[in-house]
Order: sequence, then C-alpha cells, then structure tokens
Amino acid sequence: QVQLVESGGGLVQAGGSLRLSCAWSGMIFIITDTGWYRQVPGKPRELVASMSGGGVTWYGDSVKGRFTISRDNAMNTVYLQMNSLKVEDTGVYYCNKPSPDWFPWGQGTQVTVAS
Repeated sequence: QVQLVESGGGLVQAGGSLRLSCAWSGMIFIITDTGWYRQVPGKPRELVASMSGGGVTWYGDSVKGRFTISRDNAMNTVYLQMNSLKVEDTGVYYCNKPSPDWFPWGQGTQVTVAS
C-alpha cells in the first residue's frame, strides 16, 4: 500500500528557510517521478516543484530560484529546501506524483510564513 508522509513544516519569518521531507513507501521509488504541491484555503493544490526518477527538475515560476527539490533514493525520501520564504508561500505542502494519476494523499505539512 502506497503511503506518503510529509514533515518539516512550521512557522518562519519572511526571508527564512525551511526544509520539508516526504517519506515514500509502497512503490518502486527510484523510478517514480516526485513532486511537491502547495494548497491554500479555497484553491486547488498547486504543483510547485518536481523531480523525475532520472533527476530532471521543474519549478513553478513562483518558487523558481528559491526552492530546491532533491531526493535520496536510498531513503525513499524527497526533500524541498525552501529559502527566501515569502508570506505567499504559506499553505499546506503535500508530496505526490507530478501527474494526475496520484497516489493517496498524505496529511501534508503546514508552512506558515509571517511578515
């Protein structure tokens, strides 16, 4: 059974940094494309970064140059390093595949950026 468990969120001042982690289980992680999504109340989840099984990365315009996605295939974990955080980065962050054939969603991790 596929399980995604996000962690690392918290409250941070604008300009600060956070590192999110997501542990994946129940699939062959090394060949799985991975992504990070952000959801704010009243809006659908937005893909902000992705990394393919081959290591190709993509970033949304709103996070480009500030966020870095990485993965540790030995640990079945994907990370999101978030620097220069802005108030508008506030939301619940989820990991999943970057395509619509999603795995069951995890609980997410809340990121709150204070001005």
